[in-house]
Amino acid sequence: MQVASSETARDINRGVVLNLIRRRQPISRADLARVSGLQRSTVSLITEQLIRERWVVNGPLGRLPRGRRPTFLRLNERRAILVADLRPAITTVAVADVNGRFLSQEALATPAHPKAAAESLAARFKRFMQAHPDLVFEGIGISLPGRFDERTQRVVFAPNLKWPDFDFKGTLERATGMRVELENAANACVLAEIWFGHTEKIRDLVVVTVSEGVGTGVFINGQLARGLNGMAGEFGHVSINPEGPPCTCGGRGCWEVYASNRAAVRYYHESSPASDGPTFHDLLALADTGDALAVRALERMARAIGSGMRMIVAGLAPEEIVVVGDITRQWHRFGPVIEAEVAAGVLVGKPPRIRPAEGLMARLRGTVALVLQKHFRPSARDVQAEKVASQRAV
Repeated sequence: MQVASSETARDINRGVVLNLIRRRQPISRADLARVSGLQRSTVSLITEQLIRERWVVNGPLGRLPRGRRPTFLRLNERRAILVADLRPAITTVAVADVNGRFLSQEALATPAHPKAAAESLAARFKRFMQAHPDLVFEGIGISLPGRFDERTQRVVFAPNLKWPDFDFKGTLERATGMRVELENAANACVLAEIWFGHTEKIRDLVVVTVSEGVGTGVFINGQLARGLNGMAGEFGHVSINPEGPPCTCGGRGCWEVYASNRAAVRYYHESSPASDGPTFHDLLALADTGDALAVRALERMARAIGSGMRMIVAGLAPEEIVVVGDITRQWHRFGPVIEAEVAAGVLVGKPPRIRPAEGLMARLRGTVALVLQKHFRPSARDVQAEKVASQRAV
């Protein structure tokens, strides 16, 4: 057991104030004290420290009917983060500020070997830093379609990348001289929802990413679930049919074999066995024109997504399930199919809310939060502390 020291209390208060500024900027010191429940002198000491550390800057002056005009505080947008979203074919790299706004972005082919990928990313990141000499770079955040074990600091499971065991994190850190944070893509999307979404009151949330495979990030009782070896949430590789098609993980009939982008393309080929069939993005475009085969293939994929979600609902009972992926571009057509499948399998009460993620940048936004949370303290704890403080101040 470990008791709380005065330093621990200062760290918690610092995290609460910093997160309040992040969520409510621009905000005055007086409002920070009122909402947090902290003494004004404590808030002043913390904000002055944050200004010295260049996390926070003074903004415009406020207006009051009488008395001294307050100075509003906001995050320092000159602090930036380098981020990357790795996928089997394409990797997206970007520069983002502390508010999650992307300042530069480009795509490159994902190398087949992790060593080549680390070298390629390091070169791109260095070019970004040279192109933005006015920014202070805080670190590197990377999402990948696999699992990263924090204990061993290694990528332990990435079947769709087909990478051999390799110290990807260490190689990239040595090449850039910066701290690197790795995270599973679905977990990164959970962080995006918690940091940049509107989920302050949600304590139980599951994110389902649908792309080349199917991934899930689990946020339970206000905490991101990691599990043994960082493997919590691998619902995509639960076998639904042991006699089904082979999966990249080595099993057969896994959920992602039926519910991924690749599955939809396979469904279309089964109906129209042309040698040069469409890609998944082509399928979406064909569905927009009313192509019956494309619509049927995507509806079959949507039903598989929904039926697989039943095990998430039965096992975890989340309040919300957030879907990330290109399929959400036609949510008006396929969202109701997913919802109906989930509702048909609910054991008690109403089904959870199922919705698409806000925007199309959830993975990259999550990597921004991945780096920032090391300084802002674990976001779930601070959000809860903020909520309790707000209730106390009302």
